[in-house]
Amino acid sequence: MSTGVALQKFWERATVVPEQGRPAVAYDWYRGFLQMLLEGGHAVWFAKLVALGETAIDIALILGAFTGIAAFFGVFMNWHFVMAGSASTNALLLAAGIAVMMAWKTAGWIGLDRWILSRVGTPWQRVELPPEARAPAPAHT
Repeated sequence: MSTGVALQKFWERATVVPEQGRPAVAYDWYRGFLQMLLEGGHAVWFAKLVALGETAIDIALILGAFTGIAAFFGVFMNWHFVMAGSASTNALLLAAGIAVMMAWKTAGWIGLDRWILSRVGTPWQRVELPPEARAPAPAHT
């Protein structure tokens, strides 16, 4: 994480177009994106972003806090791993992440979302502000 060497090597392997066979990255536009990151030396800060992002997503999902948002960012990261040619179990994890995103309203009921979202509010539930927090009504002249 401190040097970004592992991520840099992953990007280097992903951007190689072999003489025969198929490249790891199927789409030229995504290979160009990875090449831009490589040439710009972005592996150092990006490795930190990936590690901290994965940790934050894991903690949020374990605690059941902001479940839908955490699942969305988990799917977003997983999509990038798949686009970069990393097959492994990513397809199954992608499907599981989408299932959690679709069930986040119910999934959050047994976690911290039960208390957090009742305080913060949700798109389907309007939170009433206390009178001192409300803006004054506009004066009509």
